[in-house]
Amino acid sequence: MAANVKRPGQTFSILSHAIDIRQLMPSGGKGTRNGPQDALYFNGGASMAISRVLLLFALCVLPGLVSARTLGNPFHIQGRVYCDTCRCGFETTATTYIPGATVRIECKYRNTLQLAYSVEGETDATGTYNILVEDDHEDQICESVLVSSPVNDCKSADPGRSRANVVVTRYNGVVKDKHYANNMGFFKDQPLAGCEELLKQYLNYDQPE
Repeated sequence: MAANVKRPGQTFSILSHAIDIRQLMPSGGKGTRNGPQDALYFNGGASMAISRVLLLFALCVLPGLVSARTLGNPFHIQGRVYCDTCRCGFETTATTYIPGATVRIECKYRNTLQLAYSVEGETDATGTYNILVEDDHEDQICESVLVSSPVNDCKSADPGRSRANVVVTRYNGVVKDKHYANNMGFFKDQPLAGCEELLKQYLNYDQPE
């Protein structure tokens, strides 16, 4: 059975490039020579044939395997965008999630911090975004970044929750396509009524008895 290694737009078949070892051996590879000298000559021809097959494998197959790992399925970066209705800097039971918020995935070079890649997406009805990121970004720093909110009174990004680190590489041992980012949020212009009482409940919960 042919072993196929897929590249973008191409299928490589090892058998389609197979070498007839007999053609590489002396006298068509019959192996019927007599005497020590002929035996050495025959063995040398066989070794040369095997070396050529291994070289063919290294040149044609291995690059395809590396390419498949680097240019494989796109990454799915998922997270949520919320409105901090109590302006407390974290999600509470009063938090709402924003449909139609714009989020950008940015990847920057580690040494220069120059932008290498970016792609944008929007949140769905549940405030969840699922953005596809092409290629592997092993040597780059990637983040989810808040861009905008469609909610008129909840457009100010929380400085502490406006960015989230994301992993966009398979060279760290993680082979899954879907990676998750921490939720990010905007501040509501004015806190909702009842937020003060809600925050007291959180403070009482955190205090030791």
